[in-house]
Amino acid sequence: MSKRKLDRFAENATFPHLFQPSFEELVRGFDQKGKWHGFFGNENPIILELGCGKGEYTVTLAEKYPENNYIGVDIKGARIWRGARTSFENGYPNVAFLRMRIDMILNAFAPGEVNGIWITFPDPQPAKARKRLTSPMFLNRYKTLLKPGSIIHLKTDNPAFFEYTLGTIAAEGHELLMHTFDLYNSGLNEDVMLTQTHYEKIFLAQGIPIKYLRFKLT
Repeated sequence: MSKRKLDRFAENATFPHLFQPSFEELVRGFDQKGKWHGFFGNENPIILELGCGKGEYTVTLAEKYPENNYIGVDIKGARIWRGARTSFENGYPNVAFLRMRIDMILNAFAPGEVNGIWITFPDPQPAKARKRLTSPMFLNRYKTLLKPGSIIHLKTDNPAFFEYTLGTIAAEGHELLMHTFDLYNSGLNEDVMLTQTHYEKIFLAQGIPIKYLRFKLT
């Protein structure tokens, strides 16, 4: 492992707003579950960015909407370091990061504790549909932790993953609010345009259209 990664892992341990529960801790009972409002010191809505990478959306949305709380979730410590450091240096009180596997999300949040989800450029898992972050299995988990009426946002470069998600939303009877196969030629001017992730910039440089949709679980 490179010294750069080791340095980032060491710094991660110093951030008061970065939580890194072990697998055993999540299974046994994560202390923060059901207590996120207590950590933030308010009852404001909690929005998750799943597979947050460097936390671009977590940090940008937190800056624009101080009336909300944002939590970036990712298993990659060297990536999550960037968002944790930026938010710490800027003193954002409404940001946290959680280093863990997303398939254990119900071990980290109580039912109804979350008010919205952003899924930004997830692994499309071409060979393992059940592992896709918009598979019925994951949507059922989100339904447990989300308050009724909460919105889920998806951004992806992958057309097969996007079509799969549209099909899953329809098959499961969820409410598709809007979608576009080419975000930057759609005429939209919304929060989805606020920032571009590291991978999004790479895809755009390659001329790959960015797909976006949002929906509600029913």
